[in-house]
Amino acid sequence: MGLLSCLKNGMFWDLVDFSGVVDDDFLENLELEKGTRKVVNHEERGRVLRAMDGCSYKAAAGGSLSNTLVALARLGNKPIGGPPLNIALVGSVGSDPLGSFYRAKLRRANVNFLSEPIKDGTTGTVIVLTTPDAHRTMLSYQGTSSTIDYDLSLAKIVSNTKILVVEGYLFELPDTIKTIKKACEQACRSGSLVAITASDVSCIERHYDEFWEIVGNYADIIFANSDEARALCDFSSEESPAAAARYLSHLVPLVSVTDGIKGSYIGVKGEAVYVSPSPCVPVDTCGAGDAYASGVLYGLLRGMSDLRAMGGLAARIAATVVRQQGTRLRVQDAVKLAESFAVHISSSSSSSSGNLQSDIGSDHISSL
Repeated sequence: MGLLSCLKNGMFWDLVDFSGVVDDDFLENLELEKGTRKVVNHEERGRVLRAMDGCSYKAAAGGSLSNTLVALARLGNKPIGGPPLNIALVGSVGSDPLGSFYRAKLRRANVNFLSEPIKDGTTGTVIVLTTPDAHRTMLSYQGTSSTIDYDLSLAKIVSNTKILVVEGYLFELPDTIKTIKKACEQACRSGSLVAITASDVSCIERHYDEFWEIVGNYADIIFANSDEARALCDFSSEESPAAAARYLSHLVPLVSVTDGIKGSYIGVKGEAVYVSPSPCVPVDTCGAGDAYASGVLYGLLRGMSDLRAMGGLAARIAATVVRQQGTRLRVQDAVKLAESFAVHISSSSSSSSGNLQSDIGSDHISSL
């Protein structure tokens, strides 16, 4: 598990993904509820993997935030709209073969993994089972990802980053919350932006006070889907995602709220900018929110000030991932997307005396 700092590093949940397509009978035979996320132990993980023997599946260096980072690295790999982006990750993996696989996969995706493997540790895994109706069922095994310590090395890494992104799943681990707080404090002292991903409704509900201690004191950016945003606001299900975005934007400078096929909202200073969805035929919805977040981060790091254009890019990236099997933005798609928005980035940057990133840092956002 780890912290992530974009454009230098980060903290996030370090897991190897096993993703496969199964039918409803497969889930019923294993007594799994479709569309849920469940933490499993070593024996349960083995039982599911054995059941998958013979099924079509693939392994990837997974975790919600690593999906975002890989997409961000691929979008920023070439000097389109600015110099290549330097993306890195701090996390926790074991010295086992899966840990080696994880680090190698990230290196190939131009994401630097800066943490040493834990000796004799077992790398965490997540099994993502997708049914033909595009619903995903997730089984997480924490392994070594359940611990991240704050030390001088991590402090130095955080000090040299532009955006520190903390994955909400980390709040499941009591000791790691202390590390999150220290890292956020260091980021604020260094002038870095702090972004928090809401990650999961049940996680927010279980750790509501801990979320708000970090969000209320340190966050510059919040990433959430509509249900997560309502949970953070303590709103009922009848409240609209736009209302949640407006409410949160009084407390956090920039708020991103996705609402599936209905579109998304970017909340700033009590206003919610609506972003239309990008049309697509969904194949696998896993990773859509991760992809959307990469678009927002890319826009910020490229100096965009047009919120609607930035949201449009994020929506197109999400749609690109949703129309394929798997959670990763492909290299060729990333290049095309970056090229298509180079003009927006150039005009947005030149038409503004500053940029949105500096505005967020100063708690002043002038472009709606």
